[in-house]
Amino acid sequence: MPAPTPVDVELVLIGWLQDRLGPSVVVRDELDNHLAAELPTVQVESVGGDDDGFRLDRPLVDINVYAATRGAAGELAGRVRSLLLHELRGSTTGTAVFGRVGTLALPAPRPYENPALRRVGATYEVFCHPVS
Repeated sequence: MPAPTPVDVELVLIGWLQDRLGPSVVVRDELDNHLAAELPTVQVESVGGDDDGFRLDRPLVDINVYAATRGAAGELAGRVRSLLLHELRGSTTGTAVFGRVGTLALPAPRPYENPALRRVGATYEVFCHPVS
């Protein structure tokens, strides 16, 4: 029996976070030239991870928050962290079941080449599998 199709963790988390953060926050996977006009923005990127070869995926997810000030970026990164650790853990979406969610790197300022923006990023490990 072939293994199920892995969860597209970026796609699922983008929709899940957008629903919780509301329309005043842009949640996306890739940045473009309009970033300064779309603040605050939350960027979700899968950066590796592993699986059990059968069903369970353990993707590593980098989440960067872009805002006009360091304080605003830090506050939103903290909200995202709280959502992931307290609401995502143990939840089910239309395509994925989420188990453990852990923080590998706490939200912290990260350099960004545009001095008009501030970036705060964190890395999470997400245990998930497709809905049966």
